[in-house]
Amino acid sequence: MSVLDNWQQWKDFLGDRLDQGQQQGMNKDTVNNFAYQIGDYLAKQVEPKNEQEKILSDLWSVASKEEQEAIASMMVKLVEDNGTQK
Repeated sequence: MSVLDNWQQWKDFLGDRLDQGQQQGMNKDTVNNFAYQIGDYLAKQVEPKNEQEKILSDLWSVASKEEQEAIASMMVKLVEDNGTQK
């Protein structure tokens, strides 16, 4: 099963990656920029696997670059307290 198949697993996966980046000294701007790049890649290359991802994909497709950056920033905030590596 892919982490993309289950919303909670996806958030845990993103939370773990966020924790790793922060432990390696990535600042908030770098994390948000990286989140934007991941969001853009997923929107262009990966078919949504669940309802939540479909909503994000639909929002991303109609958003301006600034709005996409805001979506990415909100995803970072959403997963800050998620993850399995506490």
